Amino acid sequence: MAAAGVLRRLPEWWYERRLLPVLWPLLPLSWLFAGLVALRRRLYRCGLLTASCLPVPVVVVGNLTVGGSGKTPLVLWIVHQLRAAGWRPGIISRGHGGSARTVLPVAGDSPPSVVGDEPLLLARRSAVPVFIGADRLAAGHALLAAHPDCDVIVSDDGLQHYRLQRSMEVVVFDGRGAGNGRLLPAGPLREPLRRLRAADAVVWHGEPEQRIEQLAAALPQAVMHLAGERFVAAAGEARSCSAASLRGRRLHAIAGIGDPRRFFAQLRALDLDFEEHPFPDHHSYCAADLSFAADGVLLMTEKDAVKCAGLTPGEAWVLPVEAILGACPGRPGLLEKIMEKLNGRAPA
Repeated sequence: MAAAGVLRRLPEWWYERRLLPVLWPLLPLSWLFAGLVALRRRLYRCGLLTASCLPVPVVVVGNLTVGGSGKTPLVLWIVHQLRAAGWRPGIISRGHGGSARTVLPVAGDSPPSVVGDEPLLLARRSAVPVFIGADRLAAGHALLAAHPDCDVIVSDDGLQHYRLQRSMEVVVFDGRGAGNGRLLPAGPLREPLRRLRAADAVVWHGEPEQRIEQLAAALPQAVMHLAGERFVAAAGEARSCSAASLRGRRLHAIAGIGDPRRFFAQLRALDLDFEEHPFPDHHSYCAADLSFAADGVLLMTEKDAVKCAGLTPGEAWVLPVEAILGACPGRPGLLEKIMEKLNGRAPA
């Protein structure tokens, strides 16, 4: 198989529950990566690499695997809960998929090609300040300088960004779990699964995986699902429609998220029949990518919609979703753990 074809298939192979023979040649690189990860973490722990803190608490929402797992809707849920409790949160993010090379604020009309799709979605949905930057510490300082009333920071991703000290770590897994359990490039893991022991909570966006549950047995665990039934116009008009009004029509569905199957499954749960068009996570769309939908109706995620403005060839609808969380039986809830980790600080 050509090298390009092998690279395209890696994510699919990673999530087999066994190490496929095609991945065996990558094991030495995986071992080397594991050694570098361990060395970097040790250097931060012993102080040879410096980690700094912000003057407000920091809640990091991240994952041990590469690709999307549902962090963005979870960040929105946490921000909503914090605001309801009287806190004034802000959000920092790397801005993955955008071209920005400096720290930038994100507004509702920022170009996704510059700030990234997820930060733009967060800015539009959260009603709190959002700043991006590869250096999350610098992004946090810039946010606080511009919004001094902010009293807690939520970091979208950044679990491995040890330069930024944090008050709490929430690790998210989707239904694919840890795949074959190997580190990059032989598997999907950024860090070994034992890293969970240093985290503060686990959120399952899908069915819990037994081996991870056992490693995280001492941690609060919550199950998250995304709820949404009504579509809104992709063009931005104040129009909406029900799933029932779309049944019987020629439908095309696109998804450029970590696991497109999640979106397609949600559409099927709404009793919709459609043609699937998966795209890579953070895909930068052009009009030609969507030309297949000229003869029907296009359905998409909110994350895709922020990049598809003006590109859809005809009728297009977006399915907004909200994260719904439930505590695992016998375990404290995620919100309770967050408040505990914020040390009972009264909002300023």
